[in-house]
Amino acid sequence: MKKIKLDIVGLSYSQTQSGAYALVLGEVNGRRRLPIIIGGFEAQAIAIEIEKMTPSRPLTHDLFKSFAEAYSVTVQEVIIYNLVDGIFYAKLMCSDGKKVSEIDARTSDAIALAVRFDCPIYTYEFILATAGIVIEGNEFVFLENIEPQAEEKTPTAALSYSSLGDDDLKAKLKEALADEAYERAAKIRDELSKRRSS
Repeated sequence: MKKIKLDIVGLSYSQTQSGAYALVLGEVNGRRRLPIIIGGFEAQAIAIEIEKMTPSRPLTHDLFKSFAEAYSVTVQEVIIYNLVDGIFYAKLMCSDGKKVSEIDARTSDAIALAVRFDCPIYTYEFILATAGIVIEGNEFVFLENIEPQAEEKTPTAALSYSSLGDDDLKAKLKEALADEAYERAAKIRDELSKRRSS
């Protein structure tokens, strides 16, 4: 079967399942999108790597990558190969340079590892035909509210970052990362980036 390459195009709160997230994969050079419902931990793991944040201690997927690299194993690609009763099945195609092995994985974990190993994500036509949706334009907001913090919900919290100096913001960024408050860290990072670009 011909493989179809996918990219991550969105990650946001699931509108159908409370406490879950919708990971949206998009067909490369195509209009179809594949929404997959994943848990909060996996959503956070994907978001942290895409946003290039460094947690104070390794997350499970970071540990897996370090362990694999210590034994010269790489993940070459992720394939979402089946869909049964609304559940997606994925596998990691791993290599030690001599032998290629397939490892069964939950799709959310496979994607979290794909972003860490910077490897391609594929699926098959029958999966896109069954569960894919066609989108006109880009209607998804990427990495929206991955880890809500009560203090961040008020507009005054956002205003307080703009009133702080660069050194104070860097200190708050370090503190947010140490607390594993990644959404707060992303907002502080965005404020620092905005200042550098202006």
